[in-house]
Amino acid sequence: MKKITRRSFLTVCGAVAAAAALTACGGSASSAAASSTSAAAGSTAAALSGNVATGGSTSMKNVIAALTEGFAEVEPGVTVSYDPTGSGAGITGATDKTLDIGLSSRALKDDEKADVDGTTIALDGIAIIVNNASKVEDLTVDQLKQMFTGEITNWSEVGGDDGEIVLIGREAGSGTRDGFESIVDVKDSCKYAQELTATGAVISAVEANPLAIGYASLSAVGDTVKMVTVGGVECSEETVKDGSYEVQRPFVFVTNKSVTLSEQAQAFFDFATSADAADLIRTAGAVPVNE
Repeated sequence: MKKITRRSFLTVCGAVAAAAALTACGGSASSAAASSTSAAAGSTAAALSGNVATGGSTSMKNVIAALTEGFAEVEPGVTVSYDPTGSGAGITGATDKTLDIGLSSRALKDDEKADVDGTTIALDGIAIIVNNASKVEDLTVDQLKQMFTGEITNWSEVGGDDGEIVLIGREAGSGTRDGFESIVDVKDSCKYAQELTATGAVISAVEANPLAIGYASLSAVGDTVKMVTVGGVECSEETVKDGSYEVQRPFVFVTNKSVTLSEQAQAFFDFATSADAADLIRTAGAVPVNE
């Protein structure tokens, strides 16, 4: 990814100044005017300041952190705040104008689209995770449906050791939960042993229990748990992007239709949805859609 750093910005300014000096020695008036306009535009762009309030999806934590770090190189005077309160709260925050940009790890519902717009900035695979000690390597969507609704209750029924399956999930209102339950067709019918309020908490619970199974954003999963394949397809950037991995969802920027974003918020929005942000999104474990 080609980054626009503070140093490169200053280099451009220096080049503009040099062009202006050459113009004074015989260059055209139009060239001088163009150089002056470019310098003024650059100065304005570099002078942005203030805060951009974002919040919502906890699954988007790594993506927002990467985008914020990259944006700071372009606009060091702007602070991007992030409140990880869940997708529902992110959409509500954009709706009631307490957030500049709400963050949702699910698509907007029809009744939500009256007040806000959703812009997909990346795709995320919802990884199915088990304890590292588990013998289970692959599950089908149908098996997942039967497991999470209590029809299959023992690991031996899906190729594992004898033991009662412990279902770990997210709390009501979580975008990850909504995405998983919608895709697997288990909406509001899961028999969870634990409902936790953050992606990291789900991963930790599965790590600690050899009989546990859960789901988490691909971007958040490390080597402390094992990702099983679904229908023989691993959860990866390639399989999410080509659509072969079935359990996936969008990462969405949510903005209020009746409000014009502040200059700094618009600059962050434009940066996050540009091709320049693709490598940052990829590094954070998600799949960029603009490149």
